Amino acid sequence: MSSIAVLDYGMGNLRSVQRALERVGGRPDLVREPEAALRADALVVPGVGAFGACMKGLRDRGLDRVITEFARQDRPVLGVCLGLQVLFDGSEEDSDAGLGLVRGTIRRLPAAGVKVPHMGWNDVTWTHDHPFVRGIPSGTRFYFVHSYAADPDTDRTVGETEHGRVFASVVSSGSMFGTQFHPEKSGEPGLALYEAFTKEVSAA
Repeated sequence: MSSIAVLDYGMGNLRSVQRALERVGGRPDLVREPEAALRADALVVPGVGAFGACMKGLRDRGLDRVITEFARQDRPVLGVCLGLQVLFDGSEEDSDAGLGLVRGTIRRLPAAGVKVPHMGWNDVTWTHDHPFVRGIPSGTRFYFVHSYAADPDTDRTVGETEHGRVFASVVSSGSMFGTQFHPEKSGEPGLALYEAFTKEVSAA
C-alpha cells in the first residue's frame, strides 16, 4: 500500500487529517524529518494559523525543500487550508515568501458585508474537471476557516467560492492540489475527496 506523509512542522490539524485519510483506506504517517518525507509516495501539507509562522516551521525543519522536490518530480502533493496558501508566491498576511510553486498571491478577504474570518459552510462551484473532485456535485458545501484566500492564475483554479469576493477555493498545478476548505471537517464530500486522492496515490 502506498504511503502518505502528513507533514508535521509544529502547527496544523494533523490528527484530524490523519484520521480522515485512514478512514478512507489510506496509510498516512505524521512525518517531521525530510528524509522520511521523501520516502513517501505522496505528501499532505495541513495548516491552520499564520502564513509566516507556517513558512518558518517548514523551513526550520527542511520540509519546504521536500515539497519543492515532490513538485519537481511530479509526485502528489495535497495542501489543506494554509497548506494550500504556502504553495503560492506569497501572502498579504506576512512578508515571508511562499514556496512559489503556484503562480499568484494570497489576499485578505474584504470585510464589507460579510464576517471575516470566513468560518462555516459554503458552496464550491467547479470551474475545471479534476480526478479528486469528479463525482462530487458542483455547489457542494464544504467547511471553511480563513481570513485570506488565493488569487491564482485562472487556469489553476478548479473550484470557486464567494465570501465578500469570489476566490479560488480549490487549485491544481501539475501534481499539486489544494483546498482552502478543510475536507476532514466537511463530512462525506470531504471524505470523498480524500478517498479519490488516496486511490490516485495507490494507482500511481
